[in-house]
Amino acid sequence: MKRLVAAIVGCIGFTGIAAAQTPVAVVEDVQGKVTGAEFMDYVAPGKVIKLGPGGMVVLGYMKSCRRETIAGIGTVIVGAEESMVHLGDVKAGTVKCDSSHSQLIGREVGESAATVVRSLDGKVSDSPQLTLYGLSPVVQTKGRGKLVVERLDVKGERYDVDLTIASVMRGKFYDAEPGATAIIGRLVRLE
Repeated sequence: MKRLVAAIVGCIGFTGIAAAQTPVAVVEDVQGKVTGAEFMDYVAPGKVIKLGPGGMVVLGYMKSCRRETIAGIGTVIVGAEESMVHLGDVKAGTVKCDSSHSQLIGREVGESAATVVRSLDGKVSDSPQLTLYGLSPVVQTKGRGKLVVERLDVKGERYDVDLTIASVMRGKFYDAEPGATAIIGRLVRLE
């Protein structure tokens, strides 16, 4: 009984720590009965996710580029670069992603992307701020406005999108075209 109480206190302690820590993964998919995580949530180390009957969660770790699909009845504790899973089945692998995107891109970049992708003479910069591994970015944004996406590798290909409440998932994510590529490989986090 004492061990059970210690385990519960330990889990509660992890949950408190998770609230104060920097996110390490994004929840890419949720199916069935899952508590403690929703689609496109950021999760920090120590976060506890419980899977019920038919439950499945996909976690994309931003720094390690590890993508885990966890299914079955069980408990998931988010780690720094991978999960600790009890009584669940884990299928994991590494996907292409830019591990630098675990940090937010600064406000000056988000407000004036043209100055980031072009030098003063109007030429395309040879050193992009972030590499995306997919044709369609998932952009974390704060609110509505105009989003401009311009490809550096294809001259003249540019997309202007008016962000509205209807076009943004969970109030803060815009996905131009959902596809088979992992979200962590397409994620752009703006302040």
